[in-house]
Amino acid sequence: MAKFVLDNGSKKTDRTGTGTISVFGYQTRYDISNNFPVLTTKYINFDAVAHELLWFLKGETNIKYLKDNNVKIWDAWADENGDLGPIYGFQWRSWPDYNRDSRRLIVNAWNVAMIDEMALPPCHTMFQFYVVDRKLSCHLYQRSGDVFLGIPFNIASYSLLTCMIAQVTGLAPGEFVHTIGDLHLYINHIDQIKIQLSRKLKNLPKLNLDEKINNIFSFSRENINLLDYNCHSKLVGKVAV
Repeated sequence: MAKFVLDNGSKKTDRTGTGTISVFGYQTRYDISNNFPVLTTKYINFDAVAHELLWFLKGETNIKYLKDNNVKIWDAWADENGDLGPIYGFQWRSWPDYNRDSRRLIVNAWNVAMIDEMALPPCHTMFQFYVVDRKLSCHLYQRSGDVFLGIPFNIASYSLLTCMIAQVTGLAPGEFVHTIGDLHLYINHIDQIKIQLSRKLKNLPKLNLDEKINNIFSFSRENINLLDYNCHSKLVGKVAV
């Protein structure tokens, strides 16, 4: 994905004033039936991934829970009280109850009427679940994706969500499909992404969930474990706000 952007992208200005190399429309697929798709070419803070997802599932929109767990990824957008407006968690919690073989298993965070109230309009906007052969798959549409910092988190987060939903519905994990509209690399991340691309892949880790959990809202951080995660060193990049 990163190489495709470097080889085929066009320079664009952006809201943050940083500048990007961008392509429009890209899709990847990840088999999550046995291994867990978290990057090995650089360190990914899975603890932050898990806490952010649990925070979304709680329906919370204040960063207190994140700060209590040393997760700082939303600090730059919060107001002086730690509030972010009606972002992901607020939008996610009104889930309709459909037949689990339905084509309508969709969660949509792009609430047009509330976008102006949000500290950051949703980047990962809509996801759909799909069941076949007792396996649960998830397809995420992301309107905008930062290939160096944001997308690695999104891949891990939605793969984790799919595995958690699969467990509590008595299904096995299948596939995570990721479609991105504006796929971009910030200009100030080019050096880091070239280092990342020079590194050799390592074996993917395994995800272990506490089998006793049978309700999606009952998961806590202690119930979610990543096993045998071996990766290259951390690569730092400034977040464009």
